[in-house]
Amino acid sequence: MKDLLKNTEERMEKCINSVNREFATVRAGRANPSVLDRITVDYYGVPTPIQQIATIAVPEARVLQIQPWDTTTLKLIEKAIQVSDLGINPNNDGRVIRLVFPPLTEERRKEIVKEVKKMAEDGKVAIRSVRRDAIEKLKAMKKESTITEDDQANGEKKVQNLTDKFCAEVDSLQAAKEKEILEL
Repeated sequence: MKDLLKNTEERMEKCINSVNREFATVRAGRANPSVLDRITVDYYGVPTPIQQIATIAVPEARVLQIQPWDTTTLKLIEKAIQVSDLGINPNNDGRVIRLVFPPLTEERRKEIVKEVKKMAEDGKVAIRSVRRDAIEKLKAMKKESTITEDDQANGEKKVQNLTDKFCAEVDSLQAAKEKEILEL
């Protein structure tokens, strides 16, 4: 049963990491290189993340600078950014691409907060799914008589405590991200 609890905790930790990665890709008005994480460039027929073909720098608070190692990829990177859901038009000067993040309007901030809430809820759903799997395994172990009824009840209580802990962590991550978005 210890293995089951350890496995459950590891899976819930992965859910938290996933929520963190999702939150990092949210554009909060400040230049953050992680907003480019989901954008890939068709580099010699292979979808390649921008980070693997260029240097990304933040010269100013609202500016991202992308300097490809191979200048022939400038147009490809520019096109990939234009067709992405980033919503920023890249400025290409022939050597580097600059992304200037405009200040967010109050309406846009509220939209982003809604997106963050949905991401957080998806994370909590994933955590609850892990809980459901663990409880089903405990029930199966009880049915096979490998654990007692008391062990099953104790295990379910521990799984629920893990679930509560990780859901609370998602809530605190969500609150921090919302604060960051609304206070810019």
